[in-house]
Amino acid sequence: MSVYLHDIPLSQARARLREALQDANLWRVLGVESIPLDENALGRVTAEPIWAEISSPHYHASAMDGFALRAISTHGAMPSVPVTLYIGPEAQYVDTGDPLPEWANAVIPIENVESLDENDQITKEIRKPRTIRIRAAVAPWSHVRPLGEDIVATQLVLPAGHSLRPADLGAIAASGHQTIRVALKPKVAILPTGTELVPIGSKLKSGDILEYNSLVLAAQIKQMGGEPTRYPITKDDFDLICERVSEAAQTHDLVLLNAGSSAGAEDFSSKVVEKLGTLLVHGVAVRPGHPVILGTIDKKLGIRDENADKRIPIIGVPGYPVSAALTVDIFVEALIAKWLGRPPLELPTEMATLTRKLVSPAGDDDYVRVAVGKVGDKLLAAPLSRGAGVITSLVQADGLALIPSGVQGMEAGESVKVHLYRSRAQIEKTIFCIGSHDMTLDLLAQFLAEHDRRLASANVGSQGGLVALRRGEAHMAGSHLLDPNDGSYNISYIRQYMPNIPVKVVALVGRDQGLIVKQGNPKGVKSLEDLSRREVQFVNRQRGAGTRVLLDYHLNLKGMSAESISGYTQEEYTHLGVAAAVASGRADCGLGIAAAAQALDLDFVPLFQERYDLVIPKGFAESELLAPLFDLLTDPVFRNSVSKLTGYDVNVMGRIILED
Repeated sequence: MSVYLHDIPLSQARARLREALQDANLWRVLGVESIPLDENALGRVTAEPIWAEISSPHYHASAMDGFALRAISTHGAMPSVPVTLYIGPEAQYVDTGDPLPEWANAVIPIENVESLDENDQITKEIRKPRTIRIRAAVAPWSHVRPLGEDIVATQLVLPAGHSLRPADLGAIAASGHQTIRVALKPKVAILPTGTELVPIGSKLKSGDILEYNSLVLAAQIKQMGGEPTRYPITKDDFDLICERVSEAAQTHDLVLLNAGSSAGAEDFSSKVVEKLGTLLVHGVAVRPGHPVILGTIDKKLGIRDENADKRIPIIGVPGYPVSAALTVDIFVEALIAKWLGRPPLELPTEMATLTRKLVSPAGDDDYVRVAVGKVGDKLLAAPLSRGAGVITSLVQADGLALIPSGVQGMEAGESVKVHLYRSRAQIEKTIFCIGSHDMTLDLLAQFLAEHDRRLASANVGSQGGLVALRRGEAHMAGSHLLDPNDGSYNISYIRQYMPNIPVKVVALVGRDQGLIVKQGNPKGVKSLEDLSRREVQFVNRQRGAGTRVLLDYHLNLKGMSAESISGYTQEEYTHLGVAAAVASGRADCGLGIAAAAQALDLDFVPLFQERYDLVIPKGFAESELLAPLFDLLTDPVFRNSVSKLTGYDVNVMGRIILED
């Protein structure tokens, strides 16, 4: 049985909220105010149409430095038969922007006339001649900005519901306005709750959780055009939360109650809404963001708009960062758009090909964060971490792929609609790397950004990277697969997984692999043999990872079985993931690179040295897109930056290992 009041479809949840706001007379523009026409008006939304009060220009204006004249007086002028006009009755000098004399209907640029003195000689006083000689006729209204060329008085300059851009401010000024009538900014209160939460900058102890959801939510509200207020953290006390929510409701148009809105022991959100108003929804069939709460609460004191019902909406936002951010995108954007009178913001969409299989709950609308790249003629979407607490997955995401309700998943190679966070132009400059994880890729991404390139990577292991290259799903793959037959790296696997595909293999770094252990190495782990000790908990890399292949190779040499190692089947997808498992106490040790141990202040027991290569199909290796990559491999600044990382050897960097 569901622990939620109702686990309802997203469309139904939105409809319930909309109907409640309509009943409360809140499904409309909340209010209007007049503001000065200045740079602070940028981004505000027009509440009324803006009509021109004056024309622009409001007179016939010269568009050039030159001489105003009657066009008919130049009739017949040719290089061999010039026409001479007297300054005063027949021509008058004007600067750009000057009004034309009432009798003039054209301007001839100063560079197209000969200025003459009293003796009909060329004069240096080109702007103050006695006469001018013209050798080409001009048409009426040549080089003139006629009255109303830009704006005609009474015309529509901007409609209502328009978000003001810099150029719009100029047009409003040109049409004769000094103030603008705009929609009131909705005031949004953001209330973080939770006994475990501590403010940014706190000295952390075990169990503490940094409260940064309110920062993200406030920035989202500000970007949408609202006016956020971040409240201090409220501890898990029902009466205190009720008091804080009731207080916020008096001066705000919307309350975002950021709490654990699932049915946990310290969940107060739904009970708070029930006590202070009406609970409309608790649980929406959408992931991430499942335990969303929608409701309305009573407003006891003064209200900004006396015509409105004294209720305001409240949204219980899930505590996980990704769920919180997506909840605001899904529910709050449309609400603020309505209150401002503007259209809801819509991300551009493209159809892309999934790079790996996705499993999705059949009853939910599933929003999957994806990295997006164009490889050849294909637009590809590589799913990122799906954890609701992984805020960096939103940082790395180029878009959201929507797996609609009723679909239980999608296979690799299927087409999926992606709502893009980045422009198509940015994606066209993205180098898509799928394969083994290495920390130098993060440095490479930073250096490539300085050369107008983006590096988007997905960590699927060395073998997974080669398979992705074979399927045309990446520009390159990081690989460090050891051949147990001869001790070489990558080449035999490339021939196996990428037959008949010409490639260029370039060494990126040599690196140390070893055992990542806690500070002081409390379990005294010194070798692979120690992994068989019953008290030692190991954490492994995923199948297909080069580090896993390296481990299996050396276990085989030593005659050790995987079954003898506690934790052999416990997998992580990156070296930092292994280090985090050790640092958190989930494992005593794991095989990884020295730089990952250093990053989390762990100890490192070096065991092996290996080479990490970039495998690039020949067509991409010769492309303009990857040209900056090869430049960086010989760049001393980049090489020096990599060499500062613990456990790396840059002497091999840029060496061609194989070129078909």
